[in-house]
Amino acid sequence: MKLPDLELLDHTGNLRRLSELVGGDPTVLQTYRGPWCPKEQSFFRRLIAFQDDAEVAYTRMLSLSVDPPEVAAAFRAGLGARWTFLCDPERTALETLGLRETTDTTHDPYVPAVFVLRPDLEVHRHYDGYWHWGRPTLDELVHDLRELSMALRPDWEAPTP
Repeated sequence: MKLPDLELLDHTGNLRRLSELVGGDPTVLQTYRGPWCPKEQSFFRRLIAFQDDAEVAYTRMLSLSVDPPEVAAAFRAGLGARWTFLCDPERTALETLGLRETTDTTHDPYVPAVFVLRPDLEVHRHYDGYWHWGRPTLDELVHDLRELSMALRPDWEAPTP
């Protein structure tokens, strides 16, 4: 499966293309219900603990919700997250991706999911986070990203004399 090259607003209100944000690196793309959900808050705490490792390992992280930029920016700042939050208040990408959370008719959010992406937006691994235990642990993400990085990086093995 390959994700479409979506064009969405980021948390600052700028239009961004998914392929630009992914660049040439492995990427963790997470869709989430919203900052009001305690399951999301729990998962975000794990991602915050992971962001330093992701940055030094040339790995991108992205989060996507139906929240408008000002809500996403406030949530991001409150968490201390440094990665890009994408916003889909018109729910166009939600429809394209087919990830509508049908049990929440109040917020009409995304189904929580995590995608580990190759640089060409091909899905390396997908986690269905509708139930909390469906979300990846940090160990699972490390395993997925190690596997993907080994396949992508021609210089994975250290040079020998």
